[in-house]
Amino acid sequence: MVCAARDTEALAEVVASISAAEGEAIAVTCDVTSDAEVAELKARAEDEMGRVNVLVNGAGAHMAGRFLDFEVDDFRELMEVNFLSMVRSIKAFLPPMIEDGYGKIVNIASTAGKYGSLFQSPYNSSKHAVVGLTRCLALETAKQGITANAICPGFVETEMIERAAPRLGAVIGIDDPEQVRQVLLSRVPMGRMLEPEEIAHLAVYLGSAESDGMTGQALTISGGLILV
Repeated sequence: MVCAARDTEALAEVVASISAAEGEAIAVTCDVTSDAEVAELKARAEDEMGRVNVLVNGAGAHMAGRFLDFEVDDFRELMEVNFLSMVRSIKAFLPPMIEDGYGKIVNIASTAGKYGSLFQSPYNSSKHAVVGLTRCLALETAKQGITANAICPGFVETEMIERAAPRLGAVIGIDDPEQVRQVLLSRVPMGRMLEPEEIAHLAVYLGSAESDGMTGQALTISGGLILV
């Protein structure tokens, strides 16, 4: 397994946990908004681990605010991180998959890619783009042994939700981030945040042969937040 991210410390922790479970992994520091760094990621991955036949795109950023308070550059920034990073990675890793006649592309989208949401227009727009890209890729590569699917999580216990809570609170007039969390959870029938591991289990399934017959899907995992 090749693990790529900008945070070298987090990468080291992930690789250590994989090694502790008797898996094999390497860490590659990479900014997926850079063409050159993605090209270097592909080269290192193939040099050290061989051809990549499962690609999971998980880079993401978030903003909160009213539409008129955002600048065009805000939309551009989130599209670059949340959407164009995936375009860049897929363009790098898809050709060998086509040559091999087999591959799995898993894009981490969001429930925000399936419905409108208040005060998150740049984020919401970028996640809709991820879902659309996934469906287009699925249609184009279906006869080449490649599947493309998206995972659409709801609220997940991550650093992103920690950063988003005060930003959303500032827009809706709630100073306490914990109270913002409770407002969010009030919309979730299960009444809890999801754990990252729950998203990872679905990614593993989509990257396995067990999902060979599934492509073009945007799979919701949200504790009942949305039912589509």
